[in-house]
Order: sequence, then structure tokens, then C-alpha cells
Amino acid sequence: MTLFNPVQNKPLLVFGGPYSNAEATKAMLAEATRLAIPATNVLCSGDLVAYCASPQETINLIRQWDIAVVMGNCEESFGNDADDCGCGFEEGTSCDLLSAGWFNFSKPRISQESKQWMKQLPRSISFHYGGVEFEAVHGGTEQINQFIYASDVEQISAQLADTQARIIIGGHGGIPFGKEVFGKSVFAKTAVNKAWLNAGVIGMPANDGTQDGWYMLISTLADAIEISWHRLTYDAQNTADTMSQSGLNTAYKTALLTGIWPSSDVLPDTEKARSGIPLALAPLVIPLTSI
Repeated sequence: MTLFNPVQNKPLLVFGGPYSNAEATKAMLAEATRLAIPATNVLCSGDLVAYCASPQETINLIRQWDIAVVMGNCEESFGNDADDCGCGFEEGTSCDLLSAGWFNFSKPRISQESKQWMKQLPRSISFHYGGVEFEAVHGGTEQINQFIYASDVEQISAQLADTQARIIIGGHGGIPFGKEVFGKSVFAKTAVNKAWLNAGVIGMPANDGTQDGWYMLISTLADAIEISWHRLTYDAQNTADTMSQSGLNTAYKTALLTGIWPSSDVLPDTEKARSGIPLALAPLVIPLTSI
């Protein structure tokens, strides 16, 4: 478990899934600059390389930024020279079949040095912020490619109960959310408030019918932790054009522009029912006295 030491008097900026989308990554860096958030306070939940056509450029941007990065299943796969992305899609599903296209496109376009860098990334990052213990993972606490969504309350509760951290930051699912639970923990004598957070991703839309990516800000108030989710607007058409020019004419190119995923195989019924509906996430405020 790697330690991350953010400056305490600055907000944390968290995002996931650059997905080989250099335009979105540049927009995220510009947003961090606008918000005056230093690299010491920026965390990426993994999957730098995936659906779009600029894998090495995206890796370069992230490494030059010098931010904390959790190993995602894509970093694990490319770092170990695997034959597939290890995304956790069920064999034969649309997602599984589509993944072969971008994976085989990306693999020869990533330098060996970058693959070695991916291989040494931490699978989890623990840190303290605002007096609260956090743990950042890519999928679940025990499975790097586990899909966890807001409706997966039983899974969220079980994993929060089984970790010492009070707040878990996850990724992988592609849709932002925050879920606060109250219950027993193996690390506490009494029931405590805990929370599972997902910043969403910047490299693909959130299946909500818009072209925007998402990121998350975590701030300290006088007696609370405040979590807020924000849209990231960038030139999605330029990213789609880059895919066309590179010969990567997959359904994900269309998804960049329509805001709708090419398949909802991985989604629970609750999230499937919200496909194409623009997201609106209210801030989550967690009183320090309750945690």
C-alpha cells in the first residue's frame, strides 16, 4: 500500500480513466491549473490507456504532470505484456469483443519503458486528509477489475466494513457516484459512517447522453469533509477525429459524441435504466463528528 501525502489546506482532485484520450487529459490538467491545485493533491484511479487513439501521448502527459496513479487493470495488463485488457467483461459480450480492437491498437504503440512504469504502479494508495483515512483502489478492494456502481449497496457495505479506511475511492465503472453507509467495521468497536466514492472518468462520457467527462473534488470544511463532482468539457470531436485518422473506427468513437456507451453489459439494472439521462450529482458532506 503506497502513501500519498497531499497538502492539507488545498482541495484534492480525483479523476479516473484517461483512456488514451489526450484531449481530455490536457483539459483535466488545465482545470487543475485553473483551480490552483498542485500535483501533490491530484490522484488518478487508473486506466490511462484504453478506448481512444493516443495511448503514449496520454501516458506522457500523466507522467510529466507527476501525480499519484493507482494501477488499473489496463496498467496491469500492458505492464505484464498480457494478451487482453483484463477489464472483467464476460466472455462473448459486446464489451469483451469491442475491447480487442483498442487493446491490439494500443499495445504496440506503448513504449517498453512506459510498460515497465505501469508495472510498478501501486494497486492501492492510502492517505490521510482532513483527519480522515482514505484508501484509493481501481476496482474493488480485493479485485482490480471489479465493477462497483451506486446501486451495489451490499457489495459497497461489505468492502467498507472489511477495510480500515473510512473512505474508499474506487474507479473502473466509468460513472461517478458517492455512497455513504453506516454499519459495523471489523476495525471499530462501534458502528461508524463510511463512504465509497467514484470520481467517474475523463476519457469517455458517463453514458448520460452528454460528451462530458467527470472529476471529483474533496475539500475540508470546519467540521466536515465535502465531496463534489464536476463535469469536464473538452473537444470530443477532435478526439473522435484522431481515432478516425488512426484507423481506430470503433463504436467508442461514436460514444464520444453521443454520450451513450456501445454496450451496457456491465451495468446493473438501475444504472441501465438511466442510460442517456444527464447526470446531476449533489455534493456529499460527511461530518467529521460522524467519522
